[in-house]
Amino acid sequence: MKTIMDESAINRSLIRMTHEIIERNKGLEKVVLLGIETRGATLAFRMARLMQQFEHINVPVASLDVSYWRDDLKSKDQAFKLPISVQDRIVVIVDDVLFKGRTVRAAMDGIVYNGRPQQIQLAVLVDRGHRELPIRADIVGKNIPTSIDESVKVKLNEVDGEECVTLL
Repeated sequence: MKTIMDESAINRSLIRMTHEIIERNKGLEKVVLLGIETRGATLAFRMARLMQQFEHINVPVASLDVSYWRDDLKSKDQAFKLPISVQDRIVVIVDDVLFKGRTVRAAMDGIVYNGRPQQIQLAVLVDRGHRELPIRADIVGKNIPTSIDESVKVKLNEVDGEECVTLL
């Protein structure tokens, strides 16, 4: 096991990613954050707090359970309505690790099920490559080249009681 990011590196990346979202969208008036459960949602709520701190704007934020829309898992869950509107908004999907792209595809299906956004962007803490779908992140905390057999694990204090990114 090799530590790729410690708590300080994660915090620096989130601050930079938050600034990139603000700059890319020329402010936050139309932005909503949707974090993919579980760790992506944790990161999205952290980013919303940073946006409030930097821009004094409360950006709508919610967690997104993509299990209903996955094409590689069987789910008995029902499709759900988001607690925030995505209609004509700039939706930033937030996730911890981007790998094959299937989770992000499922997230986009869930978003479109709930309305028609003006635009969908993707922000990930770690991009490890190996895409199976033509999906790329707009905002990346860290690119980590990996072999297909390696695993990237993100641990966050709110979920795991510790904060790091490791390569297994």
